[in-house]
Amino acid sequence: MTSRPHASTKPPRRAAVKPRKTLRELFLHRLPHYNGPYNVGYMDIEVPVREPRPVSNLKRNGKPVLRLDTILMGVYYPCDLQSHDGAEKPHRVDWMPRPRAATAKGYAKYLHIPALPVTAYLACTSLFTKLPAFRNAKLAAHWPEDTRNDDGPTGQKAREEEEDPTSRPRFPVIIFSHGLGGSRLCYSSICGELASYGFVVVAIEHRDGSGARTYVSLPSNVEAAAIESSTAELHTNNDGQERAGDKKVQRQRKKGLNPYYVMDYILPKDNAQDTSPHNRRGVDHTLRSAQIELRQEEVKEAFYVLEVLNSGRGSDIASLNLRRKGNIGSSSMGLNGVEWEDWKNRMFLDKVTMMGHSFGGVTTVQICRDDSLTWLGQGIILDAWGQATPSGGETLKERITKPIISISSEVFMHWKENFDKVVEFSNEARDSGTLCWMLTVVGSTHLAMTDLAVLYPQWMSILMKSMVDPLRAVSLTTTASLEFLKIILPPEQTKYSMWADEKLLQSAEPPSEPEESLRSDYAPDHKWVAVRLKIPNEFTVRLRVWIRRTWRFLICAGREVADLNGGLHDYGLKDEIWTHMCPTHEAVEEHVNQFR
Repeated sequence: MTSRPHASTKPPRRAAVKPRKTLRELFLHRLPHYNGPYNVGYMDIEVPVREPRPVSNLKRNGKPVLRLDTILMGVYYPCDLQSHDGAEKPHRVDWMPRPRAATAKGYAKYLHIPALPVTAYLACTSLFTKLPAFRNAKLAAHWPEDTRNDDGPTGQKAREEEEDPTSRPRFPVIIFSHGLGGSRLCYSSICGELASYGFVVVAIEHRDGSGARTYVSLPSNVEAAAIESSTAELHTNNDGQERAGDKKVQRQRKKGLNPYYVMDYILPKDNAQDTSPHNRRGVDHTLRSAQIELRQEEVKEAFYVLEVLNSGRGSDIASLNLRRKGNIGSSSMGLNGVEWEDWKNRMFLDKVTMMGHSFGGVTTVQICRDDSLTWLGQGIILDAWGQATPSGGETLKERITKPIISISSEVFMHWKENFDKVVEFSNEARDSGTLCWMLTVVGSTHLAMTDLAVLYPQWMSILMKSMVDPLRAVSLTTTASLEFLKIILPPEQTKYSMWADEKLLQSAEPPSEPEESLRSDYAPDHKWVAVRLKIPNEFTVRLRVWIRRTWRFLICAGREVADLNGGLHDYGLKDEIWTHMCPTHEAVEEHVNQFR
């Protein structure tokens, strides 16, 4: 059995409190509410790293290309809105990173499109979209309601612990790495969904030139003129064009404002299309390896920040935070209202999960090869850009020794060279004796795991021929991830979980060779490999689907009909997931038994 039939698409119980729709959301694109038992809080943290420095030996025009100056991360976490009764409710979070118009121009530059039409289109669709998450909300201090109401020993234990005023739940941690053109906010559907099930998810915004545009604030005691880089352009915090050594910058510092620099997407030297499968020169491994090196250092810095928060010294982080009122890219709230005492000993900082999409999947592979990270437990790899993944070494220190799950899009699985690289690092993990799953979400394209697919489903369907409902693609991704973590994490981190479970990982044994589980029904023509799928007889198929969905809509009196067609666009797909590789049931039992 190489594929899995449709599972029930009935959503799990939603959080008790839903964000109200804003006036703009009645007309603009919006993100759906999260499905877990918790509401979701969010905070932006940017602090100086412990040792600011250039990273890697990569230089252009005699200057270093990459620098590590600060670490910027968005923290999604379970929150308690009930504690805000009678007080002002926390504000919701903008989906487009601030400054929004300037960030939109960064996306236009990344896409090689004139800035004005891109900014105008985003302004009419999603420039003002809000996350269903609340800024600086109180960290949840309760167990899920369904757990407390359970009549069994688990529910009884949860009620006893909650009645103890000194006992509060602790949450597992996930560190998330974005792909090319990404940011800390453009995977909010996945990060927020995981947070709603009781995880603290730390989404790093990388400063390695892989994002469309990011703003790096600098501490007031840093001589900005000493920042030497071939890619960073220094500005004052009023978005002027003054150089860092000018007198105006000094006046800004006296006002308590900090200079900053802008890091835009870095094009590979003499090879602008290194991401294309048709690129004859191949991947620019010199640049990509340097970026991975910087990303690894950023992950270490992010974990250090978590250690400080968990030790009860959150106020130290708040005092260093550069995302505060008046600084570039900041909310006027900064970290105001966060009760740092609530964060003391509230996270499990052992068996931390590394997770990433595309180039972030490559980052996850490399992080899982680093045996020096004793706090790292496992990795979740989403649609890895296999061509940029360095090969593992012969020694165990250069190989994946952590349990991993690789969840890919169908469009990348039809890219043979990429498929072979995913098989390669999956076998690397399996050969080291650890658990490994390799899955494909049928009918999906590369952006199916991002917010873009949720916000612009019509474009994903028309341009990329995506055949899976975007919300279902997110659901399959998060549910498979939760099932993986339920197996891998120790019981103390999962004992009160109310996680979605559709038995996606409990499939029959996959074929002896991963390639045998692939089907070519929707394989694209060669020129569209890795970009889009192919729908045979597309006009007829789309017309038939439209008639069927319209009829269902009418007989259901306008109710949502996604459940009636399994969450798919109903293009004749019979399976939701292909399983290419998975451990034996005995191996899974052996792993679970080690905690007993």
